[in-house]
Amino acid sequence: MNDHSLLSNPGRGKTLAKRKGQKYDQIIDAAVKVIAQNGYHHSQVSKIAKEAGVADGTIYLYFKNKEDILVSLFEEKMGKFIQKIEEELAGESSIEAKLLILITMHLMQLQKDHSLAIVTQLELRQSNIELRNRINEVLKGYLKLIDTIILLGIEKGVFKEDLDVRITRQMIFGTIDEVVTDWVMKEHKYDLVQLCEPVHTMLLNAMRRS
Repeated sequence: MNDHSLLSNPGRGKTLAKRKGQKYDQIIDAAVKVIAQNGYHHSQVSKIAKEAGVADGTIYLYFKNKEDILVSLFEEKMGKFIQKIEEELAGESSIEAKLLILITMHLMQLQKDHSLAIVTQLELRQSNIELRNRINEVLKGYLKLIDTIILLGIEKGVFKEDLDVRITRQMIFGTIDEVVTDWVMKEHKYDLVQLCEPVHTMLLNAMRRS
C-alpha cells in the first residue's frame, strides 16, 4: 500500500496496524490453503476459520468479509515479495542481472508455495470488477519495479531507446505470469525455476539494443 492510499483514507493505516499479529498471519495462511483447495467461491469463512484454528467471529475482527480476505492475502504476500526483490535489486548494478533477479524470484516464490500459486494464477482472476480493481491496485507496486528496470535499461543504453515502457512492462509481466499459469494448469509437473534462463534470454533479445 502506498502513501497516497493512506492519505486518501487515513483510517486505513490504523486498521492495518491493528490487524497485524499472529492470528492475522494464521488467517492469511489458512485462507491461501483453503482457497487453493476449494476455490474462492466454495471457501466459506467458516472453513478458513477452522483451518486457522480460530472462531468464526474472530475472522471479522480482522477482515470485513471473504473478499477482504482475498485482497488482503494478496496485499500481504505481494508486499513482502516486493520488499525482498527491492533489496536484491538494490545490490545489483547490471540491468541484465536485475531482470534475471526479477524473473527468478517471481518463479521461485510461486514454485515453493503451490497453494499461493493456485490462488494468484487462478482464484484472483475474479469477474467482480470492484475486486479486480482492488487487486490491480496491489499489483501496481510490482509493475513499478518492472518499469524501473526498463527505464534504467534505456538510460544506460542496454535496451532500445524507443521502447514503449507500458507495452514492454506488459510483455515482461505477461510472459512471466503466463509461464506460471501454464505450470499451475499442468499441476506442477516440472521444475518452474529451470525456465528462468530461457525466459530471461527471450525477453532480453526482444529489448536489447543492437
